[in-house]
Amino acid sequence: MTTRRKFLSGAAVAAPAALAAPSIVHAQAPIKWRMQSYAGAALGEQVTKPAVDYINAAANGEMEIELFYADQIVPTGELFQAMQRGTIDMVHSDDDSMASPTPLQQFGGYFPFATKHILDVPVLFNQYGLAEIWKEEYAKVGVEWLSAAGQDPCNFNTTKEIKSVADLDGLKLYTFPTAGRFLSKFGVVPVNIPYEDAEVAVQTGELDGMAWSGITEDYTVGWADVTDYFLTNNISGAWIGSFFVNQQQWADLPDHLKQLVMAGIEAGHTYRNQWYWGGEARLRAQGDKLKLSTVPADEWAEVENAAKDFWTEIAEEGEVHAKIVQIFRDYNEVINKAGPPYTNG
Repeated sequence: MTTRRKFLSGAAVAAPAALAAPSIVHAQAPIKWRMQSYAGAALGEQVTKPAVDYINAAANGEMEIELFYADQIVPTGELFQAMQRGTIDMVHSDDDSMASPTPLQQFGGYFPFATKHILDVPVLFNQYGLAEIWKEEYAKVGVEWLSAAGQDPCNFNTTKEIKSVADLDGLKLYTFPTAGRFLSKFGVVPVNIPYEDAEVAVQTGELDGMAWSGITEDYTVGWADVTDYFLTNNISGAWIGSFFVNQQQWADLPDHLKQLVMAGIEAGHTYRNQWYWGGEARLRAQGDKLKLSTVPADEWAEVENAAKDFWTEIAEEGEVHAKIVQIFRDYNEVINKAGPPYTNG
């Protein structure tokens, strides 16, 4: 006969055993991606890390992205191939720097005078059709294009003061491939070196400066410490860069995590918009490391007009090239008619 005392005693023994039994629910190991940015560590903290931090914090342990900065896994010029073969899962870069093997290569980074302000980039992609072109072209080569955004303009920070277009002649500048191709028409000598070597190259005289960024980056990454002058004229109003993922990794990602990744990227875009917009104004007005100079607008028009010929030259290279150049022409016709604040004057 089972007494109440014996029943309770048996229950007390059984309970821990039941708790120790293997659970039928097993926690799934987090999805881990490796990502490399085109940006060095100081800049990457502002332009890439906010998106990664957002994704990692919101993923609830289901996903983790490990972020690497410029050239830490592979040289920036090899980013695309590394992503194709799965050495890197995700990339933040412009098409130009990572040597994209698509017709889009020349349009990432700074395509001369295609944009005037940071918000031109999302408008071009989301309202004028560039997003569809980018997605389609990268799908052909095994990469998922996710999103593009604008950043800073392409100004000049140099050790020699630029007061006229003629002063560009002979300058050795660290710049983007397509920007360098354009600037060589004015005697600029483009120098291709690893990103982290640019500062020392100015100190040793290998470079006269950079045509790589706006003034926010010059101060952030230390370039304002080794150059003396900042030219307020630019050859492009906003950098065009994107987030990319290995196609198979993206296909394998659950839909709710795809949505999370996109939300993190968009949050990063928003952060960069205000960081650059505010930084450009504040450091021009209050920065004490670089002396500002300006080439008169009527003279700088020579550079702007040369860009029109450059666009025609690029458009003749293929059907996709022609389509993108036409979109830039259509958009610039609209903003030029709209006037300030869409144009610079």
